[in-house]
Amino acid sequence: MHRLNAWLRRHPMVVDSAWALMVLFPGVLVALDQATPDGYRLSGAARFLAVAVAVILPGLMVVRRRWPDITTAVAVVLGIGQIALVIEPGAASIGYLVFAYTGAAFGRRWTPWLALVASLAAGPLTVWRLMPTSPDAPNDTFAKRVLVAALMTTPFVLCWAWGRLTRVRRAYLIELEDRASRLERERDAQSQVAVAAERARIARELHDVVAHNVSVMIVQADGAAYVMDSSPQQTKEALGTIASTGRQALAEMRRLLGVLRTADTTGEYVPQPGVEELPELLEQVRTAGLPVEFTATGEVRELPRGLELTVYRIVQEALTNVRKHGGPDAHATVAVDFRDGDLEVLVEDDGRGSTREQLATGGTDGLGHGLIGMRERVGMVSGSLDVGPRPGGGFRIRAVLPLKVSK
Repeated sequence: MHRLNAWLRRHPMVVDSAWALMVLFPGVLVALDQATPDGYRLSGAARFLAVAVAVILPGLMVVRRRWPDITTAVAVVLGIGQIALVIEPGAASIGYLVFAYTGAAFGRRWTPWLALVASLAAGPLTVWRLMPTSPDAPNDTFAKRVLVAALMTTPFVLCWAWGRLTRVRRAYLIELEDRASRLERERDAQSQVAVAAERARIARELHDVVAHNVSVMIVQADGAAYVMDSSPQQTKEALGTIASTGRQALAEMRRLLGVLRTADTTGEYVPQPGVEELPELLEQVRTAGLPVEFTATGEVRELPRGLELTVYRIVQEALTNVRKHGGPDAHATVAVDFRDGDLEVLVEDDGRGSTREQLATGGTDGLGHGLIGMRERVGMVSGSLDVGPRPGGGFRIRAVLPLKVSK
Protein backbone atom coordinates (compact mmCIF):
# COMPACT_ATOMS: atom_id res chain seq x y z
CA MET A 1 0.00 0.00 0.00
CA HIS A 2 2.83 2.37 0.77
CA ARG A 3 4.42 1.81 -2.63
CA LEU A 4 1.07 2.20 -4.36
CA ASN A 5 0.39 5.44 -2.50
CA ALA A 6 3.83 6.77 -3.40
CA TRP A 7 3.33 5.83 -7.05
CA LEU A 8 -0.06 7.55 -7.17
CA ARG A 9 1.46 10.68 -5.66
CA ARG A 10 4.03 10.71 -8.43
CA HIS A 11 1.29 10.20 -11.08
CA PRO A 12 -1.66 12.39 -10.00
CA MET A 13 -3.18 12.29 -13.49
CA VAL A 14 -4.02 8.63 -12.94
CA VAL A 15 -6.08 9.51 -9.86
CA ASP A 16 -7.76 12.41 -11.67
CA SER A 17 -8.61 10.13 -14.60
CA ALA A 18 -10.26 7.63 -12.28
CA TRP A 19 -12.43 10.36 -10.77
CA ALA A 20 -13.21 11.73 -14.23
CA LEU A 21 -14.48 8.33 -15.39
CA MET A 22 -16.74 8.14 -12.34
CA VAL A 23 -18.27 11.48 -13.37
CA LEU A 24 -18.32 10.88 -17.14
CA PHE A 25 -20.65 7.88 -17.51
CA PRO A 26 -23.51 8.93 -15.21
CA GLY A 27 -23.16 12.50 -16.47
CA VAL A 28 -23.65 11.51 -20.12
CA LEU A 29 -26.59 9.23 -19.31
CA VAL A 30 -28.33 11.96 -17.32
CA ALA A 31 -27.64 14.57 -20.02
CA LEU A 32 -29.20 12.42 -22.76
CA ASP A 33 -32.44 12.10 -20.78
CA GLN A 34 -32.42 15.52 -19.13
CA ALA A 35 -35.50 17.78 -19.14
CA THR A 36 -36.12 21.48 -18.73
CA PRO A 37 -37.71 22.97 -15.59
CA ASP A 38 -41.03 22.92 -17.50
CA GLY A 39 -40.85 19.13 -17.91
CA TYR A 40 -39.87 19.02 -21.60
CA ARG A 41 -36.91 16.98 -22.77
CA LEU A 42 -33.92 18.93 -24.00
CA SER A 43 -33.45 19.17 -27.70
CA GLY A 44 -31.21 20.90 -30.18
CA ALA A 45 -28.50 23.21 -28.86
CA ALA A 46 -29.51 22.75 -25.22
CA ARG A 47 -29.21 19.00 -25.40
CA PHE A 48 -25.91 19.27 -27.25
CA LEU A 49 -24.56 21.65 -24.59
CA ALA A 50 -25.72 19.34 -21.79
CA VAL A 51 -23.86 16.40 -23.34
CA ALA A 52 -20.86 18.64 -24.05
CA VAL A 53 -20.74 19.70 -20.41
CA ALA A 54 -20.99 16.07 -19.30
CA VAL A 55 -18.00 15.19 -21.54
CA ILE A 56 -15.83 18.30 -21.27
CA LEU A 57 -15.93 18.63 -17.49
CA PRO A 58 -14.45 15.13 -16.88
CA GLY A 59 -11.87 15.83 -19.60
CA LEU A 60 -10.85 19.03 -17.83
CA MET A 61 -10.59 17.09 -14.57
CA VAL A 62 -7.91 14.85 -16.10
CA VAL A 63 -5.56 17.75 -16.93
CA ARG A 64 -6.55 20.18 -14.16
CA ARG A 65 -3.24 19.90 -12.27
CA ARG A 66 -1.16 20.53 -15.38
CA TRP A 67 -3.15 23.56 -16.56
CA PRO A 68 -5.14 24.77 -13.54
CA ASP A 69 -5.72 28.31 -14.85
CA ILE A 70 -7.09 27.33 -18.26
CA THR A 71 -9.23 24.46 -16.99
CA THR A 72 -10.75 26.61 -14.21
CA ALA A 73 -11.55 29.40 -16.66
CA VAL A 74 -13.14 26.95 -19.13
CA ALA A 75 -15.20 25.39 -16.32
CA VAL A 76 -16.50 28.84 -15.33
CA VAL A 77 -17.47 29.56 -18.95
CA LEU A 78 -19.26 26.20 -19.19
CA GLY A 79 -21.15 26.92 -15.97
CA ILE A 80 -22.27 30.35 -17.22
CA GLY A 81 -23.39 28.81 -20.51
CA GLN A 82 -25.31 26.07 -18.74
CA ILE A 83 -27.15 28.62 -16.58
CA ALA A 84 -27.77 30.93 -19.55
CA LEU A 85 -29.40 28.10 -21.54
CA VAL A 86 -31.41 27.00 -18.50
CA ILE A 87 -29.91 23.52 -18.33
CA GLU A 88 -30.41 21.98 -14.91
CA PRO A 89 -27.37 20.58 -13.08
CA GLY A 90 -26.74 16.91 -13.76
CA ALA A 91 -24.36 14.29 -12.44
CA ALA A 92 -21.47 15.94 -14.29
CA SER A 93 -22.06 19.23 -12.46
CA ILE A 94 -20.17 17.83 -9.48
CA GLY A 95 -17.07 18.65 -11.52
CA TYR A 96 -17.65 22.35 -10.81
CA LEU A 97 -16.83 21.66 -7.16
CA VAL A 98 -13.54 20.11 -8.27
CA PHE A 99 -12.59 23.29 -10.13
CA ALA A 100 -13.52 25.49 -7.18
CA TYR A 101 -10.86 23.50 -5.31
CA THR A 102 -8.42 23.43 -8.25
CA GLY A 103 -8.48 27.17 -8.85
CA ALA A 104 -7.82 27.91 -5.17
CA ALA A 105 -5.14 25.24 -4.73
CA PHE A 106 -3.08 25.31 -7.93
CA GLY A 107 -3.92 28.44 -9.93
CA ARG A 108 -1.99 31.65 -10.31
CA ARG A 109 -2.84 34.86 -8.47
CA TRP A 110 -5.98 35.67 -10.43
CA THR A 111 -7.35 32.11 -10.66
CA PRO A 112 -8.25 31.66 -6.95
CA TRP A 113 -10.25 34.90 -7.00
CA LEU A 114 -12.02 33.86 -10.21
CA ALA A 115 -12.91 30.55 -8.56
CA LEU A 116 -14.13 32.37 -5.42
CA VAL A 117 -16.38 34.77 -7.38
CA ALA A 118 -17.80 31.88 -9.41
CA SER A 119 -18.39 29.88 -6.20
CA LEU A 120 -20.24 32.73 -4.52
CA ALA A 121 -22.33 33.37 -7.64
CA ALA A 122 -23.18 29.69 -8.33
CA GLY A 123 -26.08 29.49 -5.88
CA PRO A 124 -27.81 32.83 -6.64
CA LEU A 125 -27.49 32.42 -10.44
CA THR A 126 -28.84 28.87 -10.30
CA VAL A 127 -31.84 29.93 -8.22
CA TRP A 128 -32.44 32.94 -10.43
CA ARG A 129 -32.37 31.03 -13.76
CA LEU A 130 -33.49 27.52 -12.85
CA MET A 131 -36.05 28.27 -10.12
CA PRO A 132 -38.36 30.92 -11.60
CA THR A 133 -40.88 32.53 -9.29
CA SER A 134 -44.33 30.99 -9.28
CA PRO A 135 -47.37 33.01 -8.09
CA ASP A 136 -49.28 29.79 -7.54
CA ALA A 137 -46.74 28.53 -5.00
CA PRO A 138 -47.49 30.10 -1.58
CA ASN A 139 -44.28 28.73 -0.04
CA ASP A 140 -42.09 30.34 -2.69
CA THR A 141 -40.87 33.24 -0.56
CA PHE A 142 -37.81 35.43 -0.90
CA ALA A 143 -36.33 34.05 2.33
CA LYS A 144 -36.69 30.53 1.04
CA ARG A 145 -34.95 31.42 -2.21
CA VAL A 146 -32.11 33.10 -0.29
CA LEU A 147 -31.75 30.00 1.90
CA VAL A 148 -31.66 27.69 -1.12
CA ALA A 149 -29.08 29.93 -2.83
CA ALA A 150 -26.92 29.87 0.31
CA LEU A 151 -27.18 26.10 0.59
CA MET A 152 -26.18 25.68 -3.06
CA THR A 153 -23.24 28.08 -2.64
CA THR A 154 -21.91 26.46 0.54
CA PRO A 155 -20.33 23.36 -1.11
CA PHE A 156 -18.50 25.58 -3.61
CA VAL A 157 -17.17 27.87 -0.88
CA LEU A 158 -16.09 24.90 1.23
CA CYS A 159 -14.23 23.36 -1.73
CA TRP A 160 -12.58 26.73 -2.40
CA ALA A 161 -11.52 27.03 1.26
CA TRP A 162 -10.15 23.49 1.18
CA GLY A 163 -8.12 24.36 -1.91
CA ARG A 164 -6.83 27.50 -0.25
CA LEU A 165 -5.77 25.51 2.79
CA THR A 166 -4.00 23.02 0.54
CA ARG A 167 -2.19 25.88 -1.18
CA VAL A 168 -0.99 27.35 2.13
CA ARG A 169 0.10 23.93 3.40
CA ARG A 170 2.00 23.22 0.20
CA ALA A 171 3.75 26.61 0.41
CA TYR A 172 4.64 25.84 4.02
CA LEU A 173 6.12 22.46 3.09
CA ILE A 174 8.09 24.04 0.25
CA GLU A 175 9.45 26.62 2.69
CA LEU A 176 10.44 23.85 5.11
CA GLU A 177 12.19 21.93 2.34
CA ASP A 178 13.98 25.07 1.21
CA ARG A 179 15.03 25.80 4.76
CA ALA A 180 16.28 22.24 5.25
CA SER A 181 18.19 22.46 1.99
CA ARG A 182 19.65 25.80 3.04
CA LEU A 183 20.70 24.41 6.41
CA GLU A 184 22.25 21.40 4.72
CA ARG A 185 24.25 23.66 2.40
CA GLU A 186 25.36 25.78 5.36
CA ARG A 187 26.35 22.65 7.26
CA ASP A 188 28.35 21.40 4.28
CA ALA A 189 30.03 24.80 3.95
CA GLN A 190 30.89 24.82 7.66
CA SER A 191 32.26 21.29 7.35
CA GLN A 192 34.42 22.35 4.41
CA VAL A 193 35.69 25.36 6.37
CA ALA A 194 36.48 23.12 9.34
CA VAL A 195 38.28 20.64 7.09
CA ALA A 196 40.28 23.45 5.45
CA ALA A 197 41.23 24.86 8.86
CA GLU A 198 42.26 21.43 10.08
CA ARG A 199 44.34 20.80 6.99
CA ALA A 200 46.02 24.19 7.42
CA ARG A 201 46.82 23.26 11.00
CA ILE A 202 48.24 19.94 9.88
CA ALA A 203 50.31 21.79 7.28
CA ARG A 204 51.79 23.96 10.04
CA GLU A 205 52.52 20.81 12.04
CA LEU A 206 54.24 19.32 9.01
CA HIS A 207 56.33 22.45 8.55
CA ASP A 208 57.43 22.38 12.19
CA VAL A 209 58.37 18.70 12.03
CA VAL A 210 60.28 18.97 8.76
CA ALA A 211 62.06 22.24 9.61
CA HIS A 212 63.19 21.07 13.02
CA ASN A 213 64.28 17.54 12.22
CA VAL A 214 65.88 18.32 8.87
CA SER A 215 67.89 21.19 10.39
CA VAL A 216 69.14 18.82 13.09
CA MET A 217 70.14 16.28 10.43
CA ILE A 218 71.97 18.93 8.41
CA VAL A 219 73.95 20.12 11.44
CA GLN A 220 74.85 16.55 12.40
CA ALA A 221 75.84 15.69 8.82
CA ASP A 222 78.11 18.76 8.59
CA GLY A 223 79.70 17.89 11.92
CA ALA A 224 80.21 14.26 10.90
CA ALA A 225 81.90 15.32 7.67
CA TYR A 226 84.20 17.68 9.62
CA VAL A 227 85.41 15.08 12.18
CA MET A 228 85.24 11.99 9.97
CA ASP A 229 89.02 11.56 9.74
CA SER A 230 90.04 12.84 13.15
CA SER A 231 87.30 11.35 15.36
CA PRO A 232 85.54 8.27 13.94
CA GLN A 233 83.62 7.76 17.22
CA GLN A 234 82.01 11.23 17.03
CA THR A 235 81.20 10.56 13.39
CA LYS A 236 79.46 7.34 14.35
CA GLU A 237 77.45 9.15 17.05
CA ALA A 238 76.48 11.87 14.60
CA LEU A 239 75.32 9.32 12.03
CA GLY A 240 73.28 7.57 14.71
CA THR A 241 71.63 10.89 15.63
CA ILE A 242 70.90 11.53 11.95
CA ALA A 243 69.30 8.10 11.56
CA SER A 244 67.11 8.42 14.68
CA THR A 245 66.08 11.97 13.79
CA GLY A 246 65.24 10.89 10.24
CA ARG A 247 63.12 8.00 11.48
CA GLN A 248 61.30 10.31 13.89
CA ALA A 249 60.65 12.86 11.12
CA LEU A 250 59.47 10.11 8.77
CA ALA A 251 57.08 8.73 11.37
CA GLU A 252 55.66 12.22 12.04
CA MET A 253 55.26 12.92 8.33
CA ARG A 254 53.51 9.60 7.75
CA ARG A 255 51.13 10.31 10.61
CA LEU A 256 50.28 13.79 9.39
CA LEU A 257 49.97 12.80 5.75
CA GLY A 258 47.79 9.88 6.79
CA VAL A 259 45.42 12.31 8.45
CA LEU A 260 45.39 14.45 5.30
CA ARG A 261 44.33 11.45 3.22
CA THR A 262 41.33 10.65 5.41
CA ALA A 263 37.90 12.05 4.53
CA ASP A 264 37.12 13.21 8.06
CA THR A 265 39.88 15.42 9.44
CA THR A 266 37.87 17.34 11.97
CA GLY A 267 38.92 15.23 14.95
CA GLU A 268 42.03 15.62 17.01
CA TYR A 269 44.94 13.36 16.20
CA VAL A 270 47.04 11.99 19.02
CA PRO A 271 49.52 11.92 20.56
CA GLN A 272 50.38 15.64 20.56
CA PRO A 273 53.67 16.94 21.97
CA GLY A 274 53.33 19.17 25.03
CA VAL A 275 55.31 20.97 27.71
CA GLU A 276 56.47 17.68 29.23
CA GLU A 277 58.33 16.90 25.98
CA LEU A 278 60.35 20.16 26.11
CA PRO A 279 63.36 18.60 27.92
CA GLU A 280 63.60 15.95 25.21
CA LEU A 281 63.40 18.66 22.53
CA LEU A 282 66.11 20.73 24.22
CA GLU A 283 68.37 17.71 24.59
CA GLN A 284 67.95 17.02 20.88
CA VAL A 285 68.89 20.60 20.09
CA ARG A 286 71.95 20.44 22.34
CA THR A 287 72.99 17.22 20.61
CA ALA A 288 72.77 19.09 17.32
CA GLY A 289 75.33 21.59 18.62
CA LEU A 290 73.26 24.50 19.94
CA PRO A 291 73.80 25.30 23.64
CA VAL A 292 70.43 25.93 25.30
CA GLU A 293 69.53 26.91 28.83
CA PHE A 294 66.05 26.26 30.19
CA THR A 295 64.24 27.76 33.18
CA ALA A 296 60.70 27.38 34.43
CA THR A 297 59.25 29.74 37.04
CA GLY A 298 55.93 30.01 38.77
CA GLU A 299 53.57 27.25 39.78
CA VAL A 300 53.83 24.55 37.13
CA ARG A 301 50.39 23.13 36.40
CA GLU A 302 48.59 21.11 33.80
CA LEU A 303 47.55 23.02 30.67
CA PRO A 304 44.97 22.32 27.98
CA ARG A 305 46.39 20.12 25.22
CA GLY A 306 45.94 22.83 22.62
CA LEU A 307 47.89 25.33 24.72
CA GLU A 308 50.64 22.79 25.47
CA LEU A 309 51.03 22.08 21.77
CA THR A 310 51.30 25.83 21.08
CA VAL A 311 54.06 26.21 23.70
CA TYR A 312 55.97 23.24 22.31
CA ARG A 313 55.76 24.45 18.70
CA ILE A 314 56.82 28.00 19.64
CA VAL A 315 59.94 26.74 21.38
CA GLN A 316 60.65 24.26 18.59
CA GLU A 317 60.30 26.86 15.84
CA ALA A 318 62.30 29.47 17.75
CA LEU A 319 65.22 27.09 18.30
CA THR A 320 65.05 25.97 14.68
CA ASN A 321 65.39 29.60 13.62
CA VAL A 322 68.38 30.03 15.92
CA ARG A 323 70.15 27.10 14.27
CA LYS A 324 69.28 28.38 10.79
CA HIS A 325 70.00 32.09 11.26
CA GLY A 326 71.92 32.52 14.52
CA GLY A 327 75.35 31.53 13.31
CA PRO A 328 77.90 28.95 14.50
CA ASP A 329 78.56 30.50 17.95
CA ALA A 330 74.99 31.28 18.97
CA HIS A 331 73.62 30.43 22.40
CA ALA A 332 69.92 30.29 23.33
CA THR A 333 67.83 30.52 26.47
CA VAL A 334 64.27 29.29 26.96
CA ALA A 335 62.17 30.59 29.85
CA VAL A 336 58.65 29.54 30.73
CA ASP A 337 56.84 31.60 33.38
CA PHE A 338 53.56 30.28 34.84
CA ARG A 339 51.63 33.30 36.09
CA ASP A 340 48.13 33.63 37.56
CA GLY A 341 46.24 34.48 34.38
CA ASP A 342 48.68 33.73 31.58
CA LEU A 343 51.80 31.88 30.53
CA GLU A 344 54.87 33.64 29.14
CA VAL A 345 57.29 31.87 26.82
CA LEU A 346 60.57 33.70 26.15
CA VAL A 347 63.22 32.43 23.73
CA GLU A 348 66.34 34.55 23.26
CA ASP A 349 69.66 34.05 21.49
CA ASP A 350 72.86 36.04 20.95
CA GLY A 351 73.25 35.18 17.27
CA ARG A 352 72.75 37.18 14.10
CA GLY A 353 68.93 37.19 14.16
CA SER A 354 66.57 37.45 11.16
CA THR A 355 66.22 40.06 8.43
CA ARG A 356 63.40 42.61 8.17
CA GLU A 357 62.08 40.81 5.07
CA GLN A 358 61.71 37.58 6.98
CA LEU A 359 59.91 39.35 9.83
CA ALA A 360 57.46 41.16 7.53
CA THR A 361 56.66 38.64 4.82
CA GLY A 362 58.36 35.41 5.73
CA GLY A 363 61.27 35.89 3.39
CA THR A 364 61.90 34.10 0.13
CA ASP A 365 62.13 30.39 -0.61
CA GLY A 366 60.16 29.57 2.51
CA LEU A 367 62.60 31.27 4.93
CA GLY A 368 60.87 32.86 7.89
CA HIS A 369 57.51 31.20 7.29
CA GLY A 370 57.78 29.67 10.74
CA LEU A 371 57.30 33.12 12.30
CA ILE A 372 54.07 33.54 10.34
CA GLY A 373 52.84 30.14 11.50
CA MET A 374 53.86 31.06 15.04
CA ARG A 375 51.69 34.19 14.91
CA GLU A 376 48.75 32.08 13.69
CA ARG A 377 49.20 29.60 16.53
CA VAL A 378 49.31 32.34 19.15
CA GLY A 379 46.29 34.04 17.59
CA MET A 380 44.29 30.79 17.77
CA VAL A 381 44.58 30.83 21.59
CA SER A 382 43.95 34.62 21.83
CA GLY A 383 47.52 35.32 22.88
CA SER A 384 50.09 37.95 21.89
CA LEU A 385 53.45 37.52 20.18
CA ASP A 386 56.41 39.90 20.16
CA VAL A 387 59.32 39.09 17.86
CA GLY A 388 62.29 41.21 16.95
CA PRO A 389 65.97 42.00 17.51
CA ARG A 390 67.30 41.69 21.04
CA PRO A 391 69.07 44.63 22.69
CA GLY A 392 72.78 43.95 22.46
CA GLY A 393 72.43 41.60 19.49
CA GLY A 394 70.59 38.43 18.72
CA PHE A 395 66.89 37.75 18.50
CA ARG A 396 64.01 37.46 20.92
CA ILE A 397 60.61 35.75 20.73
CA ARG A 398 58.12 36.48 23.50
CA ALA A 399 54.67 34.91 23.59
CA VAL A 400 52.00 35.55 26.23
CA LEU A 401 49.24 32.93 26.24
CA PRO A 402 46.09 33.33 28.38
CA LEU A 403 45.35 30.43 30.69
CA LYS A 404 41.63 31.22 30.92
CA VAL A 405 39.37 31.73 27.90
CA SER A 406 37.68 35.12 28.13
CA LYS A 407 33.86 35.04 28.10
